[in-house]
Amino acid sequence: MKKIQIMRDKTLKLQNIISFEIDGSDETDSDLNLDVEIKKMNTLIIASGSRQIGPLIQFSSVKFTDNDYTNVKIVFMLQSSNFIHNVEPPYKMDSILRVKNCLYARYIGPEDKLKFAYDKLGVYAFENDIELEGCNYTIYVDRNEEDETMVADVFMPVKE
Repeated sequence: MKKIQIMRDKTLKLQNIISFEIDGSDETDSDLNLDVEIKKMNTLIIASGSRQIGPLIQFSSVKFTDNDYTNVKIVFMLQSSNFIHNVEPPYKMDSILRVKNCLYARYIGPEDKLKFAYDKLGVYAFENDIELEGCNYTIYVDRNEEDETMVADVFMPVKE
């Protein structure tokens, strides 16, 4: 079953978030194995005596500079059952992240068609005169490898 359900004025709330950022400015970012980095974050959570809560979350943002340079920022996040003190770079730990007033889409369908959720939110914003901040949070809720489908929640903050 393919489906994209949209809602307005949703709040994204995450707690005890360990994150790893890729900002595109470092040439070594292109050599990263993201699966390995995510496993390292999970290992750090377990080594601290905690456990991972919930699925992987991805923050994405694209900014354009005055000289037409594109700055892409991607942050991968996992939630932990407890706050982890003394987290060292390249990782960062935050106790809470709350993003209010978001457009929200629940996507159910093939992984390679997830972009339609972003597109549908963009069209919805356009049709309803809603100005978006230009970033999004994607929560990879579930994955069915047998059917090659996924469930993802996409949050796009609205400009105040």
